[in-house]
Amino acid sequence: MSHRIAVCSGSFDPVTIGHVDIFERASRLFDELVICVFHNVRKEGFFSIDERKRFLEEATAHLPNVRVDSFSGLLTDYMKKIHANIIVRGVRSVKDLEYEENEAHILHHLDDSIETVFLLTNPAYSFVSSSGVRELAMFRGDVHGLVPACVEHAVNERIAAENNKKR
Repeated sequence: MSHRIAVCSGSFDPVTIGHVDIFERASRLFDELVICVFHNVRKEGFFSIDERKRFLEEATAHLPNVRVDSFSGLLTDYMKKIHANIIVRGVRSVKDLEYEENEAHILHHLDDSIETVFLLTNPAYSFVSSSGVRELAMFRGDVHGLVPACVEHAVNERIAAENNKKR
């Protein structure tokens, strides 16, 4: 049997506890899980690519077969480069599934050797999203319990720095 490499890509801006749950579960299914931070040139991130990579590395340090990377461009090109043919996607709702199903078909069209595996989000995390966390952070809301400790610390530091600027 060949070495099964799966890729979980996204912006992870920031990584949430829901993401970490998917990473933990996927890491048990594959020999190697590569978490890729996608660089979307059309969006300015809340956190930089390097910060997001660092957060992901810290949040997944307990998973020995997980590594973190980043890329810009077509996911299919990246997957060829690392010899992966499995994509892992977390799905929170029917809305997520409709979006992810379309993405899976596009990727399969580009490279028919690529398969997408959907993991249902743990119901306890179904309301957690990166966009929700960013909105809470922008309004100085408490993100405790929604993100790994490293992200919570970074959000709190950013809020403190903004509060100091206003003084």
